[in-house]
Amino acid sequence: MEPGAAQVFSGMMPEQFARLTARAQAAGIGLSGNSGRASNFGVEIVWNYAPETQKLTVQCLSAPFFMRMGDVDARIAALVKESLG
Repeated sequence: MEPGAAQVFSGMMPEQFARLTARAQAAGIGLSGNSGRASNFGVEIVWNYAPETQKLTVQCLSAPFFMRMGDVDARIAALVKESLG
């Protein structure tokens, strides 16, 4: 399976990124630090958060055979938007 497209989210303040990190960890995704790679249940992502530009880039590298990459990308986008609110 090809990796998904990178998603870029602008205007993310550090406190919003901290909220996102807490939500991701509660969902079982080991998001920690401003950049890294994590996997859970066959979903593997990479991320890079630049606090100085308030940009977060997230890319899904792989998903299990029973999930569409688009569904994973949609869930990532929803989780980020929840954290921005």
